[in-house]
Amino acid sequence: MTSHRQREETQSRLTLLAKIHRLKDLKITAFSFQQRDTERHLWVKPFKNGCRCPVCERRCPIVRQAQEARSWEDVAILGRKTLFWYAPKEILCPTHGLVQEKIPWAAPYARITYRLEFRICALCQIMTQKAAAAILKMAPSTLSNCLHRVITRVRTGHTIRGLVTLGADEIAYCKGRKYATIIYDLDRSHVVWVGQGKGRETIDRFFNEQLSDGQKQRIRWASCDRGRAYTGAIQHHCPNATLVIDRFHVVKALNEALDAVRKDEWRGLDKRGRQAIKGLRWMLGMQARNRSKKQSRFLNALRTSNRRIHRAWHCRPHGRVLKDEFERIWHFTYPGAARQFLKRWMTAALRSRLPSLKTFVTTVRNHFDNILSFIERPLTNAVGEGINRLLKIVKNLIERPLTNAVGEGINRLLKIVKNRASGFRGLEPFADLIFLTIGDLDIPAHIPSDLRTL
Repeated sequence: MTSHRQREETQSRLTLLAKIHRLKDLKITAFSFQQRDTERHLWVKPFKNGCRCPVCERRCPIVRQAQEARSWEDVAILGRKTLFWYAPKEILCPTHGLVQEKIPWAAPYARITYRLEFRICALCQIMTQKAAAAILKMAPSTLSNCLHRVITRVRTGHTIRGLVTLGADEIAYCKGRKYATIIYDLDRSHVVWVGQGKGRETIDRFFNEQLSDGQKQRIRWASCDRGRAYTGAIQHHCPNATLVIDRFHVVKALNEALDAVRKDEWRGLDKRGRQAIKGLRWMLGMQARNRSKKQSRFLNALRTSNRRIHRAWHCRPHGRVLKDEFERIWHFTYPGAARQFLKRWMTAALRSRLPSLKTFVTTVRNHFDNILSFIERPLTNAVGEGINRLLKIVKNLIERPLTNAVGEGINRLLKIVKNRASGFRGLEPFADLIFLTIGDLDIPAHIPSDLRTL
């Protein structure tokens, strides 16, 4: 009677532990507390799903019992570290030969369970790896290695699919002028590739290694900045793609040209003269709808106080503002009218006889057709400003023309990831977090659904 009662009590404890840990298709055979009750060790075995081939999942005969048990770390519960112990069997598969049986709670050759992998991915999406390691009672280096193995395993064999609208940009990931090239899918607002460097060789490596000839032919639209490395590579590898120079970088170049005139004048003024034009930098870059009447009157007063800056801002032959007139180019719907308008604007800018504006006109002339491609881009229902999976904010924009705004929005998220970690020593850990947060493959979704949560 006593032994029977003890067996019943032991079985009830094992059943209670299985319910606490929410174990499915697993049976706990024994348990113990070690390391001064800070670790919970559970001896488990598959229940009704053992002795399966890890490749084809076919039930196979047992060849040999394992001599030593292996351990897998699971999610800590109530501050106690949890370890699973099991001795895997060797089986003989008719197709794949002598293999080790499939472990239902962990990936092959892994030392942590699927459940802990999912928790690591979920926490690293919203916080630093150091904070996630503190929550999971792990060393930060161990967590970083586990995260890298999970992302590498999931992305192994993954190919880029359905890439029609491509975006390219670079981002600094470390001090010392170390850059990475980021390739986006602008229709889906995802990062599809990360490469070290920012030159022509880097982007050529993407086209040669990641895309087939058919995929290159199917790319219809591409957006990037004015860098020759990107424009030249896209035109060479994607013959059917229409290249659109990003609107943001064109307007930025115009603002820099206007600011160059202000800087030249600032250097030649005394203290009183500098006080008179204080705050002019931001006014020159403002759009008409954002300027107040007081600011507009201040800019118009430059006609008598500083004619050179006024000539850079104002178009004398037509009596219109050069900066505001250039913004009209993005609102045309007929390419022919936009072409004529841009030519007239370039003529008016050259009449200012200012070197910085002449340089900007040369830039516009070199990329004339690619700037006008912005007008020819058909309208889509794409998600605007990137799918902010990191912050869970999604904003749908209807009939949005092609710009690199999605890429710039993703770049902002990448900077948040980089700043949150206080920088990275190499590109590999940074690329892991890029693919985890805004990659084209949902990493946590590839973990078995019944083992994602605790």
